Amino acid sequence: MGNMNHLVDRYIAMWNETDPDRRRGIISEIWTETASYRDPKLEAEGREGIDAMVQKVQAAYPGHRFKLVSDVDVHHDRLRFTWEVGVEGGPILARGLDFAVVTGEQLQSMTGFFDVINAPAKAAVAA
Repeated sequence: MGNMNHLVDRYIAMWNETDPDRRRGIISEIWTETASYRDPKLEAEGREGIDAMVQKVQAAYPGHRFKLVSDVDVHHDRLRFTWEVGVEGGPILARGLDFAVVTGEQLQSMTGFFDVINAPAKAAVAA
């Protein structure tokens, strides 16, 4: 398995990339064609579904940026890490732990868990 830190860095970059063509390029680079994403509020299947999900989150929370706030823990074909999202210099909107299964050099599945959610109810994103 290659550099999982780089894979997670690109995953975080995907969430922050607002240019649709560049974001789709990152998605093609880091996700398998049959990838899936699940967290308590969202689910997506395949690269197109993942792109649509990220676009929805960006539209609901403009100006918010994701960042990695832990080391990437890896064993076998699994990895996990903690992230935060918020506006630069402001309070965090959410913090969570993501757990992934990796196939080759790409993400096959990602499951997210929230530790903190400070999102206003009116802006909540539904699946």
